[in-house]
Amino acid sequence: MSRLSYSGRVAISGTDPASVRVDSWTWAVRLFKTRSAAAAACRSGHVRVNGSPAKPAQPVKVGDEVRIRAAGTERIVGVTRPIAKRVGAVVAVECYTDNTPPPPPRELLASLPQRDRGAGRPTKRERREMDRLRGVTDSGRSVAEDV
Repeated sequence: MSRLSYSGRVAISGTDPASVRVDSWTWAVRLFKTRSAAAAACRSGHVRVNGSPAKPAQPVKVGDEVRIRAAGTERIVGVTRPIAKRVGAVVAVECYTDNTPPPPPRELLASLPQRDRGAGRPTKRERREMDRLRGVTDSGRSVAEDV
């Protein structure tokens, strides 16, 4: 029940491999648009497997936790089925569990102070005022620790 694919690899129909490359898996389950983008993210340290930075060829297996930092957010997914070939979106969702925490509410993001665009680097006085607002002292400790 095996067949030879164009790349010369033998694929057994109906079974999944025990482990696959992390760049191939993240591309196959549609976390990245291209496999080269997945490999580039691995090389630049944006992909972690079980807490440690992953190289593109690192194998992932069932039960592994994959953390992906892209577009300013971090996605945390668990591997439920390792696949090497890209599949449709409906099947791809069955291959991982999404453990990503929900984003903070918009009200909280709107309440954070924002520096005006083009205002440049803050002066020492402005920086100290911002630190006081955040509750951080000059030594890097919080105000509550000083009390």
